Amino acid sequence: MNRIAKIISLLSVMLILISSCNDKGNDSPFGEILSQPPYAGLTDSIKQQPKNDELYFRRAVLLNTNNLPEPALADFKKAWALKKDEKYAFGLGNLLLDKKPDTAIFFLNKALAELPNSFLLQLTLARSLNAQNKIDEALKICNDLLLKNPEQVDMLKIKAELTAKKGNATESISILEKAYRITPYDIDLNYDLAYKYGENKNAKVIALCDSLIKIDTLKLHAEPYYYKGIYFSNINEKIKALAMFDEALKHDYNYLNAYIEKGRVLYDQKKFGDALKTVQLANTISPKFPDAYFWIAKCQEALGQKEDAKLNYQRAYGLDNSFTEAKEAADKLK
Repeated sequence: MNRIAKIISLLSVMLILISSCNDKGNDSPFGEILSQPPYAGLTDSIKQQPKNDELYFRRAVLLNTNNLPEPALADFKKAWALKKDEKYAFGLGNLLLDKKPDTAIFFLNKALAELPNSFLLQLTLARSLNAQNKIDEALKICNDLLLKNPEQVDMLKIKAELTAKKGNATESISILEKAYRITPYDIDLNYDLAYKYGENKNAKVIALCDSLIKIDTLKLHAEPYYYKGIYFSNINEKIKALAMFDEALKHDYNYLNAYIEKGRVLYDQKKFGDALKTVQLANTISPKFPDAYFWIAKCQEALGQKEDAKLNYQRAYGLDNSFTEAKEAADKLK
């Protein structure tokens, strides 16, 4: 009997150890989050059906919707590992694009080996290559896909951005105009085109922005006034530019770029004190906005406040290490 009891005891210990190992295999570093609503129901279902790819996908979408990208990424990976479905790869690729575009490129190339005809994955790969400034590679994907479908608006938008990066503003605008003719109701596209018009001194910005103002019956949007301000500033009609930037700020007091552009115009007019007060407002709204520190510094330098200017140039560079203009300006001040 003692021998039988020992065997039973040993088997019990082994079962506990096996169970413990299995539990650890199901553990996740996000276990606490996943055990709480609104994820708990899906988590329980996954425990019961650990090979059900759709359950991981549904939980990933829910996590991502609630701004929890890390556990969402883990679930997208698991769903993709279980089944090579386009929507799983698309979700995974987009999350990687936001955080690690180089990893996104690696993954998407592998995913396209599985699903070579996926438009969504090729679109995401083009965006990832763009994020890594691999312009020619991204353009090749765009051109290949546009040969098959010349009116694919998302791809036209990416091609316009890539073309602008290569320094061809005229072609970039032409591509955006084609996209606009296809989907004139796309507000983001309208804004992209209006900004390009304004930056390139193209008078078409006026009619486009006036049409946007007309349909804004609730008077909520500052962007059309801002784009007109950019245009007037670039053609050296400073008074009109200031009026447009002021109008933009009436519609949106927190529009940081409008403060910067208004400050730039005042600076060009050598109204350094007024320019300083304007860009300081942007700094008050967002103390981590590098452009505000840069323009505060420029105004202070013009006013002879060199020590303060150097400190604020350094702050601008500290917030954005790609802001080499700020670093160079700081280094020039003794």
